[in-house]
Amino acid sequence: MSEPTTVTAAVLVIGDEILSGRTKDKNIGYIAEYLSRIGVDLREARVVPDVETEIVAALNALRARYDYVITTGGIGPTHDDITADAVGRAFGAPVGEDPRAMAIMLERYAPGDLTPARRRMARMPEGSELIDNPISRAPGFKIGNVFVLAGVPSVMQAMLDSAVKAMRTGVVMQVESIEAGAVPEGRYGDALGEIAKANPAVSIGSYPSFKDGRFMNQIVVRGKDAAAVATARADVEAMLVTLGANGKPL
Repeated sequence: MSEPTTVTAAVLVIGDEILSGRTKDKNIGYIAEYLSRIGVDLREARVVPDVETEIVAALNALRARYDYVITTGGIGPTHDDITADAVGRAFGAPVGEDPRAMAIMLERYAPGDLTPARRRMARMPEGSELIDNPISRAPGFKIGNVFVLAGVPSVMQAMLDSAVKAMRTGVVMQVESIEAGAVPEGRYGDALGEIAKANPAVSIGSYPSFKDGRFMNQIVVRGKDAAAVATARADVEAMLVTLGANGKPL
């Protein structure tokens, strides 16, 4: 039996405003959930400032390690929007106005309204493929295994719908959640570790939360083999029964 196909991705969030705390990132979680639904595993997320050398270094590291890299931010009309230049430098490709992008932008702006600042949004590395932007029209672009999207969440989400059409997808991750109730992690930690060792085809995690004035725990089993996930879930449930299901100690 062949191994389930695994396709990996990373997200590179670009922007001083994220690192300063002025803007709260809303893209990483959305991208992670979106990719998971289509069978692409998000393996890493990084945040870098608006510094070209930092963007280039992170981009080169990530694109060599994963099947796909999605960048967000830094493709607007202002002087600090330097993502296109950084991506061009990473790929050794010259950056200039793309006539296809200009044609799209002329659908929204009159020629006289295409200021030098707005024209910056048509700049991309030579050899890029356009990524549709149905919201504000200025397109993103793809070069190699890198997808360059806007940072504004609503625009990024619309562009992602277009970007994923060019992605190869794998087997969708199966996720099972088991409520451990108020059983403390300290009571099942050792047993859960043994279950994880006995089920190497899946990932098992324990996640505490505070609800209704008390701590509650949830155990999550993740994997791409449905049978392996089901077996691990059964093992976890059996373990919890011995400790007191739903937080009722025996």
